Amino acid sequence: AVSDLALHFLAKMKIMVVKDIEREDIEFICKSIGCRPVASLDHFLPENLGSADLVEEVQTGSSKIVKITGIANPGKTVTVLIRGSNKLVLEEADRSIHDALCVIRCLVKKRALIAGGGAPETELSLQLNDYANTLTGMEQYCFRAFAEALEVIPITLAENAGLNPIATVTELRNRHAEGEKTAGINVRKGAITNILEENVVQPLLVSTSAIHLATETVKSIMKIDDIVNCAR
Repeated sequence: AVSDLALHFLAKMKIMVVKDIEREDIEFICKSIGCRPVASLDHFLPENLGSADLVEEVQTGSSKIVKITGIANPGKTVTVLIRGSNKLVLEEADRSIHDALCVIRCLVKKRALIAGGGAPETELSLQLNDYANTLTGMEQYCFRAFAEALEVIPITLAENAGLNPIATVTELRNRHAEGEKTAGINVRKGAITNILEENVVQPLLVSTSAIHLATETVKSIMKIDDIVNCAR
């Protein structure tokens, strides 16, 4: 809260005041310029303040932004300025950037890439089905159900691409049975191709995390009494 009188004297002293800053922006600015949030005048100490060569208000289209350059102790932060014609375009661009950053984060945590296009899920489903044939009783049923559940990924991918999910997944399963482990759904061509040759890859951590979390969720549900009922 800054009064008009305070703003008047600060302007005479050539001190810029930026009002109405979100809490998350305060944390980001502190990390960027190496300062700490100060709640009262008693805490205006040199070790709590940041330093920069220039702080200016820049006009970008119909809006204004505050640009800070020449930071003495820059933090490990990056500012991405997104502009768009309307709010929907901005939100979509924000989601796309967030997804790209998550992919990079996954690659940093585990540096491994696998084929996309539903290829790993189909191959894993095929291998589990083969292993299920070597078992008997309830274990065989569980492994087979797990293998069928993995086919949800290529089925959903085919549906989203406007393809026939049954015919597409059947062909994909046959190609993997013939030994084509990198065969996947090519959304652009609308066919089953060697997905690695199309440079369609995904981080290994994405697939392993999805399978792990889904398995843990099912285990948690089955442990709850009266949720899974065995009716004759």
